[in-house]
Amino acid sequence: MSVSESASVVDPKSRSPADLNARHSAAALALALPSDTVLYLLLPMFAPQFGVSVAEAGVLLAANRLVRIAGYSWVARFYARRGDRPTDTLAVAASAVCALGYATLSGFWLLLPVRLLWGLSFAALNLSTQAMATAESSGASRRSGRSRAIIATGPVLALPLGAVMAELWGPRAIFFVLTVSAIAGLAVTRRLPSNSHPTPPVRRRLSLPSSLDFWSFLEGFTLDGLFVIGLGYLGKDLMPGGAVIAAGLLMALRYFSEIVLSPTGGHMAERLGAMRLLVSLSLMTSLALIGFGAGWLWSCAAAIVVLRALQLPLVAPIVAQRTPGPGRVQALAARAVWRDIGAGTGPMVAGLLLPIASPFWIYAVSATCLALSALACARR
Repeated sequence: MSVSESASVVDPKSRSPADLNARHSAAALALALPSDTVLYLLLPMFAPQFGVSVAEAGVLLAANRLVRIAGYSWVARFYARRGDRPTDTLAVAASAVCALGYATLSGFWLLLPVRLLWGLSFAALNLSTQAMATAESSGASRRSGRSRAIIATGPVLALPLGAVMAELWGPRAIFFVLTVSAIAGLAVTRRLPSNSHPTPPVRRRLSLPSSLDFWSFLEGFTLDGLFVIGLGYLGKDLMPGGAVIAAGLLMALRYFSEIVLSPTGGHMAERLGAMRLLVSLSLMTSLALIGFGAGWLWSCAAAIVVLRALQLPLVAPIVAQRTPGPGRVQALAARAVWRDIGAGTGPMVAGLLLPIASPFWIYAVSATCLALSALACARR
């Protein structure tokens, strides 16, 4: 069963246009995303086979997020003007080119343009999934949770397969398979609407970041940066014989948790309030990060991926609630920028600090900052 087919049977009772559009945009990202997630698994462990150092691997894994800091505003304008179908079709086609590049190119300067291209492609696909999920205020948290579950189906299948293929045939072979997966996403994008999204006039003024901006930055920095890179780097030392398999399975568990728990997080947010749930989950995540740095690697990592899955659907509904109307698309893009600033600097900091500093202090300090930012969000 394809991702798009599985998406269509998640809840047969829900057939509204908003639900269907959210599923289709999520399915497109599910087919394009695995090449990036598998690269996060394999590049730190097999850096020499890709012709890069560990520090250069950190920069490459951060590059796709860093380019979005500058490019998200352009992507948001393109998306608002052209609509979902043309934007997602172009992004999915570019993701196939990126997967083929990971399979064939070596060296930092050849891989860097590919990572930059993927950054803009993901920005478009991610913005589409969030905009489709929050197109109607009623049920936005529920659709957001279901969307995250659909997106996770691609990585949860690709990560174990990539780990096994890397052990048998090296780290490159899996990316040929993922090129085909991305191309299959073009069939899904044809089902998306092509209507433009109205946006308010852009006000060119500087504004201080909000507490939710700080939280988005630190969440990206810790969970998508320090944690992901640390999982591969520290896991290699603890399990040198089967580290790639263990890390691949645990990263797959991260996305499997999204399939199982993100819809639950969305339903909990509908009942308890998205902001209240986000603060509680962030505090528990901070405790697990401290344990991760203290040496309880696999158990705390499992807890982190579960908590992350529950909180993933929460930000988009909060943003949509705070910024209703035509400003919603630009607000979603702005929040994603702050997350990408954190997730872009996280891998570079991890690549520099993990070889020379104590993991406990690296993760304890970052966890404390995440907890404080969550508490600040609750005061708004």
